Amino acid sequence: MSDYKDYQQGESGSSFTYTMQAANIKQNDYAILKGFPCLVTEITTGSLGCGRKKVFIFGIDIFTGNKYEEFGPILRNMEIPFVKKYELQLIGISDDDYLTLLLENGEIKEDIKLPDDQPQLVEKLKADFDNQKDIIVSIIQAMGQEKVISYREIVN
Repeated sequence: MSDYKDYQQGESGSSFTYTMQAANIKQNDYAILKGFPCLVTEITTGSLGCGRKKVFIFGIDIFTGNKYEEFGPILRNMEIPFVKKYELQLIGISDDDYLTLLLENGEIKEDIKLPDDQPQLVEKLKADFDNQKDIIVSIIQAMGQEKVISYREIVN
């Protein structure tokens, strides 16, 4: 159902991250900055006084939208989060904004809440759902967290 890249590690109980040299991180990759899973928005390199190359990495937290930055040696190892994006059909919204979602195997998932930091998305999604539209929500998952990031109407 999803056409997103899947970076999630397969086995349950596995680590939430892996390591990669800072020199190999590119714009639009994911990286852990200041302890938060971030989408990398900018990378610059340079030398500071001592002549060794440094990397400056800027990113946006994928769950809160907060901006973070880190800098250090270009050859250092950095933590990279396993990130998965997937889509599920919306079949209900509770009074406390938890979604009822239909999994591909027919089971129900009810542990994802509408995002507090995207009031326009929430308002539009609720209005479309109240108008009996069939909706698919897009969810991002990393570091043991999940968040609705967008949705679309199913067109028959």
